[in-house]
Amino acid sequence: MEFFPALTDDHRAFVARQPVFFVATAAEGARINLSPKGMDGFRVLDANTVAYLDVGGLGNETNAHLAADGRITIMFCAFDQPALIFRIYGTGRAVLPQDTEWAELYARFTPLPGTRQIFVISVGEVQTSCGWGVPFMALERERQTLSKYHAAQAGTERLAKWAGRTKSIDGLPVRVATVLPDGGGA
Repeated sequence: MEFFPALTDDHRAFVARQPVFFVATAAEGARINLSPKGMDGFRVLDANTVAYLDVGGLGNETNAHLAADGRITIMFCAFDQPALIFRIYGTGRAVLPQDTEWAELYARFTPLPGTRQIFVISVGEVQTSCGWGVPFMALERERQTLSKYHAAQAGTERLAKWAGRTKSIDGLPVRVATVLPDGGGA
């Protein structure tokens, strides 16, 4: 196990090859949230900053936890060779389409149907470990279900749903998108 104060070029190359990552957050009095992510939504902005594009689903726990506590852990696993587990420890915040920094940040991503926010993480430390217990697996293909769902939904309908989801499953406040990003649907 090794710790690093920032992402190295080798770390960036490893992250770029991974089709899935996991996000963990928690807040006092709330359950731990652990979610898998894919869909080409992760970007290394610099050695001390990463971000990921968040596509709307049922909950918005990461938004609530980051507003309440700020702590976040991102984990990548190599399912091929060489074996590796890579964790990013940091603090994060949500950037929504109505925020002033949205356009510049969103330009770094491929637009995805249903995009509701971008989480920006200030890297505190990164850690590598062996990953020898992680099985070999191969990506067959991305699931299209969520993209198809959002593409078929009117943007006004999506905004109305988000407007009604102002609390996490544990009752913490959630800041919601009030406008759709360009390419996010009409």
